[in-house]
Amino acid sequence: MSTELTIAAWGAVLLLVHIFAAAHFKTRQYGSKWNMGARDESLPPLEPVAGRMVRAQANYQETFPIAIVALLGVVLAGRSTDMTILGGWIWLGARVVYLPLYGFGVPLIRSFAFMLSLVGLVLVLWPLLGG
Repeated sequence: MSTELTIAAWGAVLLLVHIFAAAHFKTRQYGSKWNMGARDESLPPLEPVAGRMVRAQANYQETFPIAIVALLGVVLAGRSTDMTILGGWIWLGARVVYLPLYGFGVPLIRSFAFMLSLVGLVLVLWPLLGG
């Protein structure tokens, strides 16, 4: 199996981590009855950490499809290189670091991690764009 597909698979695992981390903090705030219920009731705003985890999940869900297209694309197009592999690992590593930084409310370094993940994506996408 290609390295890019392995990175995409770990990216899917990271999505599960995002989902369960956000759900954990929401359940801590709203209770297990809410978690197991229909969730139809109006709720108070999320506490800061829970809110950050939900926003981190949304951010990841916005960018993960781009990573999937890039990682699968270079494999399907036969354009996998050492640079696409490096870019994929940079993307994944930066996204792994991003979640706790966002959860703990670390502003500047979190933004740097996000930008680094975009650099990784560009390295993967470049061969698909004719680079």
